[in-house]
Amino acid sequence: MTSIPAALGRVEIEQMVREVLRRGSVSSPAAGPDGAPNPLVVNVSARHVHLSPEHLAVLFGAGAELEIDRELYQAGFFAARQTVAVVGPRRRMLPSVRVLGPCRGATQVELSLTDGIFLGLDLPVRISGDHHDTPGCLLVGPRGVVELESGLIRAMRHVHMGPADLAHHGVAAGESMQLRIEAGGCTTVYEDMVVRAADDIRLEVHIDTDEGNAANLAGADLVELQKSTSCACH
Repeated sequence: MTSIPAALGRVEIEQMVREVLRRGSVSSPAAGPDGAPNPLVVNVSARHVHLSPEHLAVLFGAGAELEIDRELYQAGFFAARQTVAVVGPRRRMLPSVRVLGPCRGATQVELSLTDGIFLGLDLPVRISGDHHDTPGCLLVGPRGVVELESGLIRAMRHVHMGPADLAHHGVAAGESMQLRIEAGGCTTVYEDMVVRAADDIRLEVHIDTDEGNAANLAGADLVELQKSTSCACH
């Protein structure tokens, strides 16, 4: 077992965990034996921020643009070099939260349950973009501060699918699936994984940091996407 030096603080430990999870993203090497049209990729979505153009200017200065640090799995999306601090009602802070690009119409902060507890916030589980009755926070950048009235969520676990994937699995946008993860002799099944569909999307499952840790995704021996046994469709 790898030991963690006592001198390391919360921020350093979290950075180590995020790096392990990023290396531990799981994908099947090729289309499955069941004739699946695309390999299954499961990625941990660590805490991050989506900014509107207006808030980008406030936090990083007029004329600021997001700078690409690394490309994400979905084409056209990226982790930016810019980060912000997220400050909750207890005046506790999550420093250096990564901004993802490109900019969106409304600012949104996606955190885990553990993050919410640390900040003193009860975060609702929502599909990205659904901000009704959500808490807010302070965002602190190098050039300014933004006070959000809403926009903090725990992202609902979900799977991105294109037309071929929808047809193969026999599901439609908005329906639910489940993800089965076998790791280290233990099996975890995540239900209520909403299907998000688009024509130009790559097959990809997103779970958050807490979920990835709980299932030991970094050490997974097998991941399977299955049609939900309790379909929410009517």
